[in-house]
Amino acid sequence: MNQKVHELLNSQINKEFYSAYLYLDFSNYFKAMGLDGFANWYMVQAQEERDHAMLFYQYLQNESMTVTLEAIAKPDKVFTCSMDVLKAGLEHEKYVTSLINEIYAAAYEVKDFRTMQFLDWFVKEQGEEETNANDMITKMELFGSDPRSLYMLNQELAARVYTAPSLVL
Repeated sequence: MNQKVHELLNSQINKEFYSAYLYLDFSNYFKAMGLDGFANWYMVQAQEERDHAMLFYQYLQNESMTVTLEAIAKPDKVFTCSMDVLKAGLEHEKYVTSLINEIYAAAYEVKDFRTMQFLDWFVKEQGEEETNANDMITKMELFGSDPRSLYMLNQELAARVYTAPSLVL
């Protein structure tokens, strides 16, 4: 495997674990606000991100590449309202999309078709992640100012359950 591709894939493990930390922080914020459904939604999101990290980890191991684990940064954002959290989530997903695109471009450059195929799932997943984040913002804009509607939205988000990714390595 090309050294740059290897380094980017390895770095992505850390970035995915950071994403999990960030979403746990979001979950804490909503739990403290009494919005257990929102807290649940982000708890599930954190589980997804941990699994994403492990997919990168397993891929590198399957390719007989060394995995180097780095320290995971502490989320440092301070939020003043729920909408700030949701917008931070969308911005973070856009950032992760840019990271996946960077890895894909590096793999493409060296004709690493196996890595490109592995990343295809993540490209699709990031499209879904950005759509979900946008949808959360739209729903909050529509319903967040009305307590009854916010209650219903919170109930909808409470119903989300974790489903492990179906990517086969």
